[in-house]
Amino acid sequence: QAAWCVLPSRVLLVLTSQKGIQMYESDGSIMVYWHALDVAEHPPAQAVFARGIAAAGGRFICVGTSSGLVLVFDIPPKGTNITVSEVLEQHRDAITDIAAELGQAPDGAGDLVTADDAGSLCVWSTGEEFTLRSKIPAFGCACSSVKLWNGVVAAGYGNGQIRLYEAATGLLRAEVNAHARWIYALDLAPETGKLLSGAEDSFVHAWKLQRTPDT
Repeated sequence: QAAWCVLPSRVLLVLTSQKGIQMYESDGSIMVYWHALDVAEHPPAQAVFARGIAAAGGRFICVGTSSGLVLVFDIPPKGTNITVSEVLEQHRDAITDIAAELGQAPDGAGDLVTADDAGSLCVWSTGEEFTLRSKIPAFGCACSSVKLWNGVVAAGYGNGQIRLYEAATGLLRAEVNAHARWIYALDLAPETGKLLSGAEDSFVHAWKLQRTPDT
């Protein structure tokens, strides 16, 4: 995977692979950090990789791993003194996607969501120490893509469903049979609340999210 991570003080290009995690300056000219994945900790038959990238909390970049860990990197305003400040350990399956709040998070709702191969979701509040706000249990299907907007978690699944949850409580607000096959990706326009879903059935659908006082 590759992603531009935009922080207030700098922009980094982050690449993940089976070897590890690489971070480059925004023009790709200088590698400022390399984090190797520890293959020795995994059984020989198990694939080792990093997947899921998101900038969060103004100074952090979060990256998921195949072991279910989420690595939190503390990014200085400049230079190469990047450190792993925390490791989030709530997931038991490989991380599939990570997303930061794209809109305005309500109080107590959290501003980061992580998803895994089993379909479990975790909502976190970022800070000096990350706090788990809610954990949304799996229901037998992988969550392939996730977005967070104004306190609403939008999750796409391998069975073609899109589910909307309250980030603060984990309460299911909506369930849509959006596609006939595996959803590959979601994308969201933060200013309008428009959600795009692309799936293995060759369709791309556009949806409009909207918050009301009740929902």
